[in-house]
Amino acid sequence: MKPISQFFRLFYISFVLMRHGLDGLVLNTPLFRPFRVLKIFMPWLWWSRKQPRGERIRLALEDLGPIFIKFGQILSTRRDLLPDDIADELARLQDQVPPFSDQLARTIIERELGESIDAIFARFEPTPFASASIAQVHGATLYDGQEVVVKVLRPHILPVIKRDIGLMYLFANAFERYWSVGRQLHAVDVVSEFEKTILDELDLTREAANASQLRRNFIDSPLLYVPDVYWDYCRRNVMVMERIDGIPIGNIDRLRQANINLKALAEHGVEIFFTQVFRDSFFHADMHPGNIFVANDGQYLAVDFGIMGSLNPSDQRYLAENFHAFFNRDYRRVAQLHIDSGWIDRDTRIDEFESAIRTVCEPIFNKPLSQISFGHLLLRLFQTARRFNMEVQPQLVLLQKTLLNIEGLGRQLYPELDLWQTAKPFLERWIREQIGPKAFIKHLRINFPMWAERLPQLPNMVYDVLQQAKDGNLNVELQDRQMRQLRREMRRANRRTWSAIVGASLILSATILAALDGYAKTMLGNLPVFSWLLGGAGLAILLAAWPDYRDD
Repeated sequence: MKPISQFFRLFYISFVLMRHGLDGLVLNTPLFRPFRVLKIFMPWLWWSRKQPRGERIRLALEDLGPIFIKFGQILSTRRDLLPDDIADELARLQDQVPPFSDQLARTIIERELGESIDAIFARFEPTPFASASIAQVHGATLYDGQEVVVKVLRPHILPVIKRDIGLMYLFANAFERYWSVGRQLHAVDVVSEFEKTILDELDLTREAANASQLRRNFIDSPLLYVPDVYWDYCRRNVMVMERIDGIPIGNIDRLRQANINLKALAEHGVEIFFTQVFRDSFFHADMHPGNIFVANDGQYLAVDFGIMGSLNPSDQRYLAENFHAFFNRDYRRVAQLHIDSGWIDRDTRIDEFESAIRTVCEPIFNKPLSQISFGHLLLRLFQTARRFNMEVQPQLVLLQKTLLNIEGLGRQLYPELDLWQTAKPFLERWIREQIGPKAFIKHLRINFPMWAERLPQLPNMVYDVLQQAKDGNLNVELQDRQMRQLRREMRRANRRTWSAIVGASLILSATILAALDGYAKTMLGNLPVFSWLLGGAGLAILLAAWPDYRDD
């Protein structure tokens, strides 16, 4: 980004922040606190704003444009890092961006597909029916009569994204450098996570692949329908999918008019979520009301597959067992699972962590189950775990955000939804399948070909290891816990060495002073007593530094 362009962009951003009263928040940071006297010369700061800070931040992001809106939307998912009032406002950001011209859309489509619009589509709707920060969507009809949607990436969007992300990194670095809260929030890591997410969304073939995978996972399911992808017409900047027709899930009145069972619909949404997470380890991570529709028979219809989440088998199992332990209020098990999974340092005192979890959960469990928010419980758990130096797990953040979306949709459809009662049988069944005899046979069947292939190599591998050990050439990789213990031993050894030097120096000084006593009695008052004190202090330090070999 050119410095002159960066300067003007920074100037505009500063103007927007000032217009929404956010410059007052900046002047309250430690870096600018000495300059708060400047408020005298800023008339707009003489009176306090009636709008809450979260609302002002949201309005400022909307004025700054689509990239900042997208950043705010993704930032709203990091409730483990944000105050609740700001996170709630950022979640309200609407990605409604003016569309670009249909002629420009036609040019992009023809350039990407190498044919004219008339040769590809029997009909093409010039007016888009949806427009977002990254792309806009047009309706069209193929020559075989199939109704489709054409998603077109915004032109020249990449330079705009790189420009604004560069500025975000500039702000994040300053935020972490001059404000302790910035370091706690990992501002640079948040921007890096946003950069990866948004750059992935710029490749529409990636979204098409996500849609195809999800469609395969639910191809025969009566619960969820995923539109078909027309790969012959998919490129990096263009994607063509089957057009679906359904009722927006947020339109409760229309759902009731269609005689759809809202209780069953809410429970099916929960089942779809847990099926994606625990059966497939591949879940739609952007399930807000704008991306979910309902068919006349009550089947869910999903669109927009730019953001997907996944869990590895270890995370799947530990997460399922965590949920199950929560259902049974087994806080000791929850604490142990966090440590076993590596989410929490293995040196953490399990009793302290268990007590912290109990403090968070017990007040929640005193409510009726239908009033307990599963997503907010998970959020509170993450916030508690951060006190014990839990590293942020990106896959868990996406999962938490999706769970909050699902729970919000479910409660909107059916306020008495008991998420716990709906989810518990599913999790219990999944755990039985993972641990029981069926799971053993399944894993045996999957791994047997690999074992059969590698078994003949096993004797040679064992011989090589034993030969290296015999020759003294065996390299052993230390585990993280061993490395931490080794560093502690090195620090302890350094302290012992330093103490031994100080103690020996004091004893030597006492000996020299005692030897000089007959020649310089006037040098220090009662010198023999002083020499004994000095020597005694040196001996005490030396004995304290002496290693205790009983610990070895």
